[in-house]
Amino acid sequence: MRAAHFTVFQQPITIEKVPDPTLHPDGAIIQVKATGICRSDWHGWMGHDSDVQLPHVPGHELAGIVLEVGSNVRNWKKGDRVTLPFCCGCGYCPQCNTGNQQICDNYFQPGFTAWGSFAEYVHISFADVNLVRLPDAMSFESAAVLGCRFITAYRGLIAQGKLEPGHWVAIHGCGGVGLSAIMIAQAIGAQIIAVDIDDTKLAFAKSLGATITLNAHKIADIPLAIKELTKGGVSVSMDALGSTITCQNSVLSLRKRGKHIQIGLMTGTHAQPPIPMGPVISNELEIIGSHGMQAHQYPAMLDLIFAKNIPLEQMIGQRMNLEEGAQALMEMGNFKNVGVMVIDKF
Repeated sequence: MRAAHFTVFQQPITIEKVPDPTLHPDGAIIQVKATGICRSDWHGWMGHDSDVQLPHVPGHELAGIVLEVGSNVRNWKKGDRVTLPFCCGCGYCPQCNTGNQQICDNYFQPGFTAWGSFAEYVHISFADVNLVRLPDAMSFESAAVLGCRFITAYRGLIAQGKLEPGHWVAIHGCGGVGLSAIMIAQAIGAQIIAVDIDDTKLAFAKSLGATITLNAHKIADIPLAIKELTKGGVSVSMDALGSTITCQNSVLSLRKRGKHIQIGLMTGTHAQPPIPMGPVISNELEIIGSHGMQAHQYPAMLDLIFAKNIPLEQMIGQRMNLEEGAQALMEMGNFKNVGVMVIDKF
């Protein structure tokens, strides 16, 4: 099969002919129809993720068609249209037994613990636990947008943040996760402040439902601005980027008893950010991590998408072939792309 492949971290990703995936008894081979290009893939290529072993094929936000299933798979057959969460459960560990497959003790992640979806085909382990049936009305490209970003934002705001209609929410960073969070918050009737350093991204965020946009390059004190606008702070604030300043700004933007949701990955010099614990204690703030979403939680999210006509395809900034996608992945460190990039030609 054709795949985007690299043998050295931070060195060119090339398109190669590599062996087709091998089918395991509990797995399924998926013909990839669309896959998102995510900053997490960039972190893997940079060498920031210890799960990535060389040589490697990136890609974890995928949708496609079941090509073949293993002998132990009961719920899926050839021809099924499917997608899946980026972090998959084994189905039998203590976390999976409590329904928390997103933090499985034996997790499987295409594009990290195994070769991923920047390829014609990908093998998915624990298929019965992790595959999600794709509604006929949803395109493969829209399902790829769900991938890691939309599902992570959904669980972060709804399950972890307990965001409610009328609540103020601040989204720090208007990349794929941030834009997803804006669309979800708008769909449930929250009031949304979007924060970024790029006016083009902020304009896009406004078009997707942000109530107010703030440029952090032009406003010296983002937490103060948010507290003034909301008369006390937001109920939920999300760091959708993953940096020391966005993390701190998110925490300091909260009203009393508010919830900070950390979704953006903290790596390199940002791996151990100083947290303003004084306000956390005095204002009884909550600091909450959020990591993906379980396959069995997809139905409620899909119901919201269709009930509120959330326009997932509007998030797609560029559609690319495999060669273009490999190049775009290597350039993600410059933060220039607007919207989600999707590979749909292999």
